[in-house]
Amino acid sequence: MVEHNEQLDSIFGAIADTTRRAMLLSLAQRPHSVGELAAPFDITLAAASKHIKVLERAGLIEREVQGRTHLCRLNAAPMHAGLEWIRHYERFWTQRLDVLEALLKADLAKESAAATDPVAGGHNKPKSKRPR
Repeated sequence: MVEHNEQLDSIFGAIADTTRRAMLLSLAQRPHSVGELAAPFDITLAAASKHIKVLERAGLIEREVQGRTHLCRLNAAPMHAGLEWIRHYERFWTQRLDVLEALLKADLAKESAAATDPVAGGHNKPKSKRPR
């Protein structure tokens, strides 16, 4: 069973925002300064810094100060916890869908057998009389 966990909350909260996901995608290519991360978006440096702090609190990025420049690097390791959470539910749904598939195949086999067997298929049953 997967437990509630504050790290998962912060990870999923951080990646819930499209701007932050785009920042992570950029950081997957190479480290960026705050200004470089903010550049593709119509946001201020202060707004970009707030997004970066959310990603930092989730442990998804590390910030290094080089003089006046803040260089951000991706730390993808915490995403593993999110992946494990998703895998738990992937197994859950895969099992359920496998059962459904087996039931549908069994049902289809019954219908196929009934169609080829005139007695089982109901071809010899008397027709019911409907009142007029």
